[in-house]
Amino acid sequence: MKILVTGAAGFIGFHITKSLLEMGYSVVCIDNFNSYYSTKLKKDRVAELRKINSGDLEFLEGDLVDAKFIKGVFRNDTFSTVLHLAAQAGVRYSISNPMAYIDSNVVGFMNILEEVRQYKIAHFMYASSSSVYGMNEKQPFETLDKVDSPVSFYAATKRSNELFAHTYSHLYQIPTTALRFFTVYGPYGRPDMAYYKFTNAILNKEKIQIFNEGNMMRDFTYISDVVDAVISLMVKFPKLKQQQHSNTNAPFRIFNIGNNTPIRLLDFITEIEDALEAKADIDLLPMQQGDVIETYANIDDLVSEIGKSPNVSIKQGIEKFVAWYKNYNL
Repeated sequence: MKILVTGAAGFIGFHITKSLLEMGYSVVCIDNFNSYYSTKLKKDRVAELRKINSGDLEFLEGDLVDAKFIKGVFRNDTFSTVLHLAAQAGVRYSISNPMAYIDSNVVGFMNILEEVRQYKIAHFMYASSSSVYGMNEKQPFETLDKVDSPVSFYAATKRSNELFAHTYSHLYQIPTTALRFFTVYGPYGRPDMAYYKFTNAILNKEKIQIFNEGNMMRDFTYISDVVDAVISLMVKFPKLKQQQHSNTNAPFRIFNIGNNTPIRLLDFITEIEDALEAKADIDLLPMQQGDVIETYANIDDLVSEIGKSPNVSIKQGIEKFVAWYKNYNL
């Protein structure tokens, strides 16, 4: 039996696939290599995956919106688990390009989910986001919190994924696990993410724009901690009456994948400055549309389920990212 990973040329998908291959799994990967950010970086990630000899890798280029293509993927192989990590990313981009998110994050999600139902996949895991917490003010965010006030189209599509997955889980008893990722960072990260932009700007002596006067708080989560959590959960199949939410008995669970330690954005930049041994030229700006002031994950459920906590500090994570950045870009 194989594992299907969608979005495997993406940041999180690449790292999870890499770990699965190193563990000896057979993995079928899907990605469409869209141009939202550097396709070269995506292809370089895939080139790294092809260097791994322990597991079996098959990489397919195609679009989630193409139902015929997706049907062919499921028809040609038997999968024990589907890790659906492909999506149109980016909060701010969703405000100016909402239809891109409907296509990939809604239509594409449903194409995958319908094949999961058709082929009775043992465990369906998918990427959600901390952005679903939207206007919530109570901290830290808990999976039992109401999530009906999204502030971006991206967040709305991610919440819709959770609702669709729950419905399928309820109707067809499909074990499903939602992964609410909190500001993931690390080597081979996305160039549109703030930490990547900050590093590039500092090295090039360019001004950095910081919104909300620098008073944003983020639960920065290093990529190896994310990979560890996801792979640990892969073998933890949701069961009936196990779900945290008392109003359902579907085999459906939601986990916050975070660090449980929010960091002020200006302090995060200081860590980058220290790793680079250079100072940032900072321009403090007002809050930007679609952003939230703070993300802070309660991960008690996750720690209880997998028996481990995140162990990479901000200092360690930034040093690892900067070392990779210099090697890759300079």
